[in-house]
Amino acid sequence: MPNERVQRLRAALAKTEAAAILITQAHNRRYLTGFTGSSGVALISSDQAVFITDFRYTEQASAQVQGFRIVKHGADIHATVSELLREWDVKTLLFEEQDVAYGTYLKMERTFQPTRLLPAEGIVDKLRGIKDEGELAILQEAADLADRAFDHILGYIKPGIRESAVALELEVFLRANGAASSSFDTIVASGERSALPHGVASERVIGRNEFVTLDFGAYYKGYCSDITRTLVVGKADDKHKEIYEIVREAQQYALDHLRPGMTGKEGDALTRDIIARYGYGEYFGHGTGHGIGLEIHESPRLSPVGDYVLEPGMVVTVEPGIYLPGFGGVRIEDDVVVTDEGIRVITHSPKQLIELD
Repeated sequence: MPNERVQRLRAALAKTEAAAILITQAHNRRYLTGFTGSSGVALISSDQAVFITDFRYTEQASAQVQGFRIVKHGADIHATVSELLREWDVKTLLFEEQDVAYGTYLKMERTFQPTRLLPAEGIVDKLRGIKDEGELAILQEAADLADRAFDHILGYIKPGIRESAVALELEVFLRANGAASSSFDTIVASGERSALPHGVASERVIGRNEFVTLDFGAYYKGYCSDITRTLVVGKADDKHKEIYEIVREAQQYALDHLRPGMTGKEGDALTRDIIARYGYGEYFGHGTGHGIGLEIHESPRLSPVGDYVLEPGMVVTVEPGIYLPGFGGVRIEDDVVVTDEGIRVITHSPKQLIELD
């Protein structure tokens, strides 16, 4: 059965001066081959596709990898790659420079002679940015699971419970309902700690009348969801309500106006300009969003330096925030699919300010 992703890669490869590409990065390897093991490389040219692994994984590779010839390497995988490069008469080879350590590069340069090495410059990452229907279906399931986890945790959070206990409860719920794990270290940040954008759950005890920010996701069938909601345990005061409503307004404006053809910088400005207009621009220090998929942070980025152009099929987060040191912070985050006309939101947890007594 033809591997459509490999065909797309070959079309991109044809636009370079290289005759083949060596795939070493784990997520790119899984994307192109379907292989879920931990060891192996893919070597792809215009008319050849070989998956190279060791004896531990040859049976697994035979079951999972479609459209590749499976080759078992000996003591040195680079020697096997070199033999194939000579057999195929490859003069120039792309390699994944962001994945290869300098020492490994020197070894490849020496072992692969006379083949010349050139950086791949994210050629597979760009392909991964446009999700196919199968990927979108899994991402929707991962988002649905995150929504269910949020609904569950609302009945668990209360004053006197530790942030770490909330994070554990989320993890248990996600795993019990089909996730392999959480997408990343779950953020549960309460009180003044909610002003930490990446405040991974601590032993702090959640008090009354304070923000709690929950940022988590489901790692499901190899794909990640990512959702953030901020609530108040107890009663919200005027300051809580003010900054929450600003973030909610900024996020909703972006959801209403984000569309294909925008750059990441333009997408970021949709939220940043509103927050700045209210006088809180200096308290929003991260980008508006990032791509998600096989990894929790992928291209494109919605940020002040985002130069990617949004295209239909891309999946990104929209997550503006305000973080006030010594008081607390708010972030609201959804996962969205870029469509031909705009976006489709795939996370649906409520966004009105929730006060838990």
